[in-house]
Amino acid sequence: VVALISLSFGGAIGLMFLMLGCALPQYNQYWPLFVLFFYILSPIPYCIARRLVDDTDATSNACKELAIFLTTGIVVSAFGLPIVFARAELIYWGACALVLTGNAVIFATILGFFLVFGSNDDFSWQQW
Repeated sequence: VVALISLSFGGAIGLMFLMLGCALPQYNQYWPLFVLFFYILSPIPYCIARRLVDDTDATSNACKELAIFLTTGIVVSAFGLPIVFARAELIYWGACALVLTGNAVIFATILGFFLVFGSNDDFSWQQW
């Protein structure tokens, strides 16, 4: 229960930083909200690979490594998009810093979710 509450708190804090980067009066640009797509897309390759791959094999698996590679590309893109927006002067650098902070918190929360609920025990994310 403590893990679930702390994960929800982390998600709320990360989204708060993202919203502050968009909605503060001195920034007032909503372009950074496009990183929400990356938040949704980031766990999908790994979830698909976990369904397809049998974890009993001790050797490396190409499907799982491809999923980790794709997830890494999505995460790097989520960090790069606000920087590109700031360089193109669509958003201010302060908003970029807030969005990058929110990205770090959200992706740490997503990682924490998979670490806490990723094992195949009685209560896991695979049941959802």
